Amino acid sequence: MANKKIFAFSIRKDEEPYVKEWDEQHPEVDVEYTDELLTPETAAKAKGADGVVVYQQLDYKAETLQALADMGITKMSLRNVGVDNIDMDKAKELGFEITNVPVYSPNAIAEHAAIQTARILRQTKALDEKIDKGDLRWAPTIGREVRDQVVGVVGTGHIGRVYMQIMEGFGAKVIAYDKFENPELKKQGYYVDSIDDLYKQADVISLHVPAVPENVNMINDDTIAEMKDDAVIVNCSRGALVDTDAVVKALDSGKLFGFVMDTYEDEVGVFNEDWRDKKFPDDRLWDLMHRSNVLVTPHTAFYTTHAVRNMVIKAFDNNNEMIDGKEPETPVKVG
Repeated sequence: MANKKIFAFSIRKDEEPYVKEWDEQHPEVDVEYTDELLTPETAAKAKGADGVVVYQQLDYKAETLQALADMGITKMSLRNVGVDNIDMDKAKELGFEITNVPVYSPNAIAEHAAIQTARILRQTKALDEKIDKGDLRWAPTIGREVRDQVVGVVGTGHIGRVYMQIMEGFGAKVIAYDKFENPELKKQGYYVDSIDDLYKQADVISLHVPAVPENVNMINDDTIAEMKDDAVIVNCSRGALVDTDAVVKALDSGKLFGFVMDTYEDEVGVFNEDWRDKKFPDDRLWDLMHRSNVLVTPHTAFYTTHAVRNMVIKAFDNNNEMIDGKEPETPVKVG
């Protein structure tokens, strides 16, 4: 007989098998869920629960947190990394305990970034477009070999380090910059002295840092001007890192060879929606999606079976530990 209850919001079809897997392994916990997002109105669905598991792009506003607290629920486990959409002042006031899943599969994101990097360099999108039209001529769609590139990695956390390994597997020369240097990588001589040095030396620049204020629009008119001609920018990290208008200008002028974007500064409400037979709401994004030297994916670098399972299982584990009064594996500092 279950003596604890966890309620999960916004469970997608691809997450359901892992929710059921966790539920079967924890007969002492009653697990219920909905595909609806957590809002002040839907919070009532969690009535009687000891904790909630959530994932969404919507903000967790004061009213939403209050609605949960009014039912005695102050244990919230995110199935994702980001916590910048939580009203932390309100969460602190109400005594919330919050967890996230900071590492669910570095390989998923690094692998996606690496595949897209190679595709840009080999001009696969331009070639596919030609082949679709029946044009089987080679020129002018000539590729660049990954091993001939200097690949600059900004941010050498879990994801950045896996990306570095993959790029070295191709034979590329890898350089790196991180405000917080990894001692092992430092010993091996990967780090350049400054981020400006990286911009000047790299043929490919791949971003793997969080969107903290100092990193917002780190790719802009001035930093692009420092880069080599025909550089490639890869952003599978956070949309806010890139001034998209600056990138468009650099693509138009030919300064940049290509752009990989899995994240976009205005993605909320646009990504993970079906726009077929509807007016597309973002002209700039539409333009980028239809350029031969731009690869757009709708924030799907993380989206693998391995990663999704980890996100679900770890979030439920965290929530269960909090309900039991134990220290969860990945707590978030509240307030």
